[in-house]
Amino acid sequence: MFHLHISVVRRALAIAGLALPLAGSAASSVTPGVYLEEMTSPELRDRIVAGATTALVPIGGTEQSGPHIVLGKHNVRARVLAGRIAAKLGDAVVAPVVAYVPEGAIAPPAAHMRFAGTISIPDAAFEALLESTAKSLCQHGIRDVFFLGDHGGYQTNEARAAARVNRSNGGAGGCRAHALGAYYDAATTTFNADLKQRGFTDAEIGTHAGLADTALSLAVDPALVRPAQVAAGARGGVRAGVHGDPTRATADLGRVGVERIVDASVAAIRAARAPSPNSSHRK
Repeated sequence: MFHLHISVVRRALAIAGLALPLAGSAASSVTPGVYLEEMTSPELRDRIVAGATTALVPIGGTEQSGPHIVLGKHNVRARVLAGRIAAKLGDAVVAPVVAYVPEGAIAPPAAHMRFAGTISIPDAAFEALLESTAKSLCQHGIRDVFFLGDHGGYQTNEARAAARVNRSNGGAGGCRAHALGAYYDAATTTFNADLKQRGFTDAEIGTHAGLADTALSLAVDPALVRPAQVAAGARGGVRAGVHGDPTRATADLGRVGVERIVDASVAAIRAARAPSPNSSHRK
């Protein structure tokens, strides 16, 4: 009675929305990388004991970016870039992405909330979430928590949350929280300067869903951008939620920004972790 062929079982599970792992698949021989949520608890514990005492908290957001960029672009970019930063540091892990952030008043709708799909939460809720995230990580042996914000609207919130963590000592062992401004500065000011040197104008580069934003998205994951809708975004302009002109955006241009973000973030994290002359905090 137990001789039912495995293929029949798989079809039944597929219909039910379930799945059986394939024998010998990658799922059965996972080697933990840098993403905390892909590790088991003992794997993370051992990683921390071995010296990975820095945690990066990628912060994205769920917001409109015109007709040509998906609502979750910040979430994907923050996770991928945090992973690259952690890999380059060699002693850091990446927490799950914070996808719910302040995006403006809900009723009546303001800013990005005027467009379908944007999700907004109050500043106080966002800051409390960051503070509790950092304190949780500190409790497990992390000594430095860095908030990496892919969006400009909540940079001040990050700084306030980090300050509150540090006022309460952030947990055992003198754990500290940091708002990593270098990440966002590189994604905007520095990357924009690179684009200008290549002949692009401020009007093209834009501040939201324009050339810079679209190029970064293409470089991180081309699936974030709908190529057939780029021209529509350019034509629609502000009314379509686009501030800039994405027409000439390419993944090659975006890779310039990616490198800027990774290098600037790694340098800033190393500097922030360096002990002061009167401190025993490790580098």
